[in-house]
Amino acid sequence: MRADTPERIGWDEYWIKITQDISLRSTCIRRKIGAVIVKDKIIVSTGYNGAPRGFPHCIERGCIRDELGIQSGTHHEICRGVHAEQNALLQAGRDAAGATLYVNAYPCKICAKMILNASIRRVVISGTYSDLEGIELLKCGGVNVIILEE
Repeated sequence: MRADTPERIGWDEYWIKITQDISLRSTCIRRKIGAVIVKDKIIVSTGYNGAPRGFPHCIERGCIRDELGIQSGTHHEICRGVHAEQNALLQAGRDAAGATLYVNAYPCKICAKMILNASIRRVVISGTYSDLEGIELLKCGGVNVIILEE
């Protein structure tokens, strides 16, 4: 490579940057989360957090968790939203097996269990989340977890 030619970013940085763009479609008032599942350097699926199909989005009706004063990382069952990782896994189906999932926040424990059952082999994360149980579940399940520095 010539000295005046800029270096290319690595694959993990490339895919993480794409999660940031995907997160811009999120309809969550609290956090914009994006996910991308990649296999053999090809995008298998993407997902962002938001209400299920046919339901009013939080940007339209407000956040029930905010209305009830629910702290981040707790009582996921009260939120009407579907997480970015969940949407990406649903879109990928069995093609997720052996792939890498990129996401711009720590997966919650529910998403971690889904990631394990989908046989994702690697999760690359930028950003944080208040609940660390998902990270521990992934590691205990043999998933290679990489947390990129912000």
